[in-house]
Amino acid sequence: MNTSFDLSGKHALVTGSSRGIGKAIVEAFAAQGANVIVSSRKPAACYAVADEINGRGRGRAASVPANIGNKAQIEALVASSRSLFGPIDILVCNAASNPYYGPMSGVTDEHFEKIWRNNILSTHWLAQLVAPQMSEHANGSIILISSIGAFRGSRAIGAYNISKAADLQLARNLAVEYGPHNVRVNCIAPGLIRTDFARALWEDEANLARALGGTPLGRIGDPEDVAGVAVFLASSAARYVTGQTIIVDGGATITAGGI
Repeated sequence: MNTSFDLSGKHALVTGSSRGIGKAIVEAFAAQGANVIVSSRKPAACYAVADEINGRGRGRAASVPANIGNKAQIEALVASSRSLFGPIDILVCNAASNPYYGPMSGVTDEHFEKIWRNNILSTHWLAQLVAPQMSEHANGSIILISSIGAFRGSRAIGAYNISKAADLQLARNLAVEYGPHNVRVNCIAPGLIRTDFARALWEDEANLARALGGTPLGRIGDPEDVAGVAVFLASSAARYVTGQTIIVDGGATITAGGI
C-alpha cells in the first residue's frame, strides 16, 4: 500500500498555492515525488514556496504566477506549466476569493460577479484546458477545494457558500463527462481551517467557541489536514473514486448545535 500514494514523476498544478491550504498541498505532493507548479497572484510568494520545496530535494517545483479571474492568464498558466514539466496529471483548483462579508441583501453585483468568476468560472476554464489532454493519456485527477459552507446557509458568507455549492455539482458533472477516459474529478470540503483566508472566522473568539462547541474533535483544522486528503485523491489509492466530496471538518457537520 505504500506505493499507492506515490506521485513520483507526476505533474501537479495547484492554484492559490503560495499559502494556506494550497501551500500545504504542493508541499505534500512534492513530498510524494510530484513535480509541482506553485501559482497565485503574488510572484514573490510563489517563488519563495518553490524555493523551499526545491531545497528539500524531493519533487521539483516551479513558480507561475497568475490571476485566476483573468482567462488569458489562466491560459498562459496552463501553457507555461506544460512547457516546464510536460502534460498535467493533477489539477487542484484551490484559489478562491470572498470580497464580501455580510447578508445576501447587501451584496453588490460587482462582488457577487467576482466571487462567481474567481470561484467557479475559473475552475471551468481550467478543466476545459486540462481535462482533454488528461483524456488523451487516459489518466488524470482533478480536485476542487470546496467548503462545508456548500451544505449550510450563512448570514455572513452566503454568496461565497453559493459558489462552493456549485463546486460540488461541477465536480459531479465533470466526473460523468471525463470518467470514460479515466479522468477522476472530486471535491474536498474543508471546515474551519487555520488559514489567513479564514482568519476573520477563527480570530473571532465567540465564533470560534461556537464552532468548537459543535466539533467532535474539539479543534479547528490545519492546512495539512486537507493536504493529506488531496494526496489520496491525486494518487492511485483513489483510482475508483470520482464525483465525490470528502468533508474535512473534524466532524462539525455531523452534529446539531446545542444538542
